[in-house]
Parts: sequence; C-alpha cells; structure tokens
Amino acid sequence: MFGFFRNIGPGTLVAAAFIGPGTVTVCTLAGVGFGYALLWAMVLSVIATVVLQEMAVRIGILTRQGLAEIIKRELRSDKWLKIPAMILVFSAVVIGNAAYEAGNLSGASLGIAGVFGEAYATFYPVIIGGIACVLLWIGNYKVLERCMISLVLLMSFSFLCAAVLTKPDWGAVLQGAFLPVFPKDSIFTILGLVGTTVVPYNLFLHASLVRERWSSGADLRPARKDTFVSIILGGLVSMAVIITAAGSGLTDVSNAMDMAHGLEPLYGRYTTYFIATGLFAAGITSSVTAPLAAAYVANGCFGWEASLTDMRFRMIWMAIISIGIVFASLGFNPIEQILFAQVANGILLPVIALFLWWVVNRSGVLGIYKNTLWQNIIAGIIIFITILLGLRSITKVLGW
Repeated sequence: MFGFFRNIGPGTLVAAAFIGPGTVTVCTLAGVGFGYALLWAMVLSVIATVVLQEMAVRIGILTRQGLAEIIKRELRSDKWLKIPAMILVFSAVVIGNAAYEAGNLSGASLGIAGVFGEAYATFYPVIIGGIACVLLWIGNYKVLERCMISLVLLMSFSFLCAAVLTKPDWGAVLQGAFLPVFPKDSIFTILGLVGTTVVPYNLFLHASLVRERWSSGADLRPARKDTFVSIILGGLVSMAVIITAAGSGLTDVSNAMDMAHGLEPLYGRYTTYFIATGLFAAGITSSVTAPLAAAYVANGCFGWEASLTDMRFRMIWMAIISIGIVFASLGFNPIEQILFAQVANGILLPVIALFLWWVVNRSGVLGIYKNTLWQNIIAGIIIFITILLGLRSITKVLGW
C-alpha cells in the first residue's frame, strides 16, 4: 500500500490543475441545467485525458525535455512553422493562465468565505496568492507534490461527501454516464466540460513534472499507473459536482457556493462546509499549478533550461499570480471569464493535441516507445471528436 502511494505524484498535480474553480463552475451549471444527462461528457473527457496525458508522460520521461522544447526542436528546420507554433503555445499557456489565475484565486476565496464569512473577502485573494507564492518559492518538488496530494484528497473527500448527501438516483446516474444525449442548448456546456478536463496546458505541465520523478523507459509502468489513478479520481470528483448540482433541485445558480446555500435547507449546514472546503482546495491547487505550467512553457519556449529555483522561472509564475491577485481583488466577476476560457480551451485543444500526436509518432523522438497502431487509432478518434465539438461550437456562435 505504501509502495503504491510512493508512486503517486505528478499525475495528482495534473488532477489538481484541471479540478479548479472553472471545473467546479462548469460542472455545477451542467448539473443544474441538464441534471445527470451530461455525465457521459465527463466520462469521455476522462478517457481522452488519460490517453493524451500518457503520451505527454512518455515524452517527458524518455526525452528528458518538456513538450514545448520538443516541439521547438522538431520544427527547428522550418522557421515559418516554428515561430507561429511557439507563439501559439506561449499565448495559449502563459497568457491564458494569467487570465485563469483570477478565477482560481476568486474560487478559493469563495470557499473561504463560505466557512469564515465575507467580512474580509477583499483580502482572501491576497492570502491565497501568498500561499501559492510560498509553495512555489520553496522550489522543492517533493514538498510541492505532497502538499498538492493532500489538497486533492481533501477536495475529493469534500465533493464526494456532498454528492452522497444529495441521495442521487444511481440508475439515472449510470444512464447519464454511459448513454450520450445532446439536450437542447447543451453544446457549449459539453465543450466546456471537455475543455475544463482535457486542459492543453496540462500536457506541457505533465511532460515537465515527470522528469522530476522518473528518468527511463523502465519507469513508464509506475508513471502510467500514477496517471490513470490520479485522472480517474479527478474525473470522479468532477462527476460528484455534477451529481450534487443535479440533486439540488435549483434552477438558477452562478457558482458552487450558490449551490451550497441552496442545498443547505435540504441537507443541512454540512453540505455548505463540504462544498466550501472542496472549492477552497480546488482554487488553491489550480492557483499553484497554473503559474507553474506557465513557467515551464516559458522555460521551453525561450530555451532557458532553468530549475524551479531559477529567478527567470520564478519571475514568470510571480507575474501570473500577481495579475490574478489584482483582478481578483478588484472584484471582477470571474464566472463569464471562466466559461469563456473553458470553451476556448475546448477549441484550442485539437491544435495542441495534433502537435502532441505528431511528436509521439516520430521515431527520432521516442524510438521503440512511439505510438502503436492501437494508440494512434484511439488518439485519432479522440482528436476527431474534439475537432467536431470545436467546429460545432463555432458554427453555433456564427448562427449557422
């Protein structure tokens, strides 16, 4: 048992990254708006995440480089493609995560306010941002990993307890999880569920993190186990939020704390505490991993080869956290930004996934560990589905 937990690490940070306030918000809206009907989208998202993250794991362990570095290296002979690709990667992750950070800090602040009240709500983003800065400034991967594992376990316990308290119809839950349906006006919510789970920046984060733990092809088995267990646990947490929201009977909420307050008369004060604690843990883990991912990508794009304690590396994540603190403290409502970001992620995902797919099929990169035929078939189906969802959302926006 203890040997098993010793191999759990980088995957948990990836789960911590995708279960943020954005995930909780989108899952809450999915449950309130469509009941259990969109649980299948979360199941699909978990499968897609496992497949794509496993490819990122192979790249990180076997090449000892991050995904941004590999893309840059493999495109070095074509500057007309390399420069746009690096701009796309940098914009998608570094600039995108700066926008995310305000939502992460605001979400964690909502969780604190749900337990301790809103008397000092203005200062909560500063406190959360300060905690994130301390964890990253320490520059010790093992310390960071253990803190994130603890927070993910706390978050998992909180949301799973909240779901059980609502006493869901498990038959309807199973039907929703394995019978795909497309209720009216659900396409953006489906794309949001995919975009909030299969997060492009996690592909870069995971490829970089596994280098801190493993170093050879012999380590692929424990690395894959870590990936499967962590991401499936993350998917169960997201499904628990949908189940909780579906069981609330509410029709108009904007965030998880609205759902918690609506559930309190039915299921007691404990529900509020569970959801508030889970939201706090989700916010603080994402507040750490989003700046960390941005720093790793900047590191790869600019060829720094910097460590966690390098000042250039620290300047990137400090800038991301600072921007988040400013916007969160000014009181901007992050909900619309979060939803927009999730849909944008869902549209951007096929582009980043195609880069990843291309890299893992190059013998010069992975040798005998490149994708097999079956891995390519599964990856191709997943990317095709994400392209269809992205195109459908674009046509809906244009009114076609």
